Amino acid sequence: MAILVENLSYSYPNGIKALDDISLEIKRGKKTAVLGLNGSGKSTLLQHFNGISLPQTGRVKILGMESNKKNLNMIRQKVGFLFDYPDHQLFSTTVYKDIKFALDNFGCEEKEKERRIREVSEHLAITELWDKVPHQLSLGQKKKVATAGLLVLKPEIVVCDEPFSGLDSLALEYFKNLLDSWVAEGKTIVFSTHDVDLTYEWADEVLILKQGRIICSGTVDIMTSQAIYEETGLKEAMLYSLFKHRKEKPRSLSEAIHLI
Repeated sequence: MAILVENLSYSYPNGIKALDDISLEIKRGKKTAVLGLNGSGKSTLLQHFNGISLPQTGRVKILGMESNKKNLNMIRQKVGFLFDYPDHQLFSTTVYKDIKFALDNFGCEEKEKERRIREVSEHLAITELWDKVPHQLSLGQKKKVATAGLLVLKPEIVVCDEPFSGLDSLALEYFKNLLDSWVAEGKTIVFSTHDVDLTYEWADEVLILKQGRIICSGTVDIMTSQAIYEETGLKEAMLYSLFKHRKEKPRSLSEAIHLI
């Protein structure tokens, strides 16, 4: 088990309850979508998965470690977090320094830092951006740089808050393929989204939130149930809507074209 949450509740200082008695399990080596409308509590829940927020009531265990101040440093080495807006985590004067920042915090030797930065930069094809100023990059480039700053720590779990928002079709496919490759290597991916079509096609597991509570969870097959859409208020996934009266339930456009 990658993440275990038991009876987690969380309220903001203004008294608004963002999470209400949530319990869940996230399996290792899967792509788990946290799906819900805006304001459902998705981002707040994800922030408990690497210690940005600590439990007020209930408990969170990450790779068997209790999420608390004592374990925070180790958890943040094991769990990488990608914000929805990369500008929130890019702040150095050059791309190279931004990627290096996390390694400086965790005390890697200089030769090891250089090796990891080069390896990740070549993998993401951003070596030529090392001397660039991060805030002058395109959104796709910024997301690659933010991803590099995460990957140099070699996390076991990657948590992404709306990772595909604002990307064009080419960048979207790039990042989907990248995350798929991480899962193939044994990493666990948890991502928030309000995109039912993306979830239906691409996720392995789904958690659906509504007003701070989990309405349902399971494999992505739960999204082939009409009752789920009625209960959650989510718009039907396009492929489900097209094929809901047929026995076959294609999960991708290519499968749908083949059936038609």
